[in-house]
Amino acid sequence: MDLASIGNAVILSVVFSAIGIVFFALAFWLITKATPFSVRKEIEEDQNTALAIVIASVIIGVAMIISAAMHG
Repeated sequence: MDLASIGNAVILSVVFSAIGIVFFALAFWLITKATPFSVRKEIEEDQNTALAIVIASVIIGVAMIISAAMHG
């Protein structure tokens, strides 16, 4: 492994991390817009565990898609 390939790997990791953060934010924004109630209130104040699990599942799904895109 030479220095150029390590630098290339670091750059690609940063790019995919930025893309992942954008997709996570987009997915969460879509969830909050699609629900007729306040997601924050349901999870934090009402302790709605089922809603938290659904949102976590969406985040894990997006993470798996980004991971597959990174590995080709």
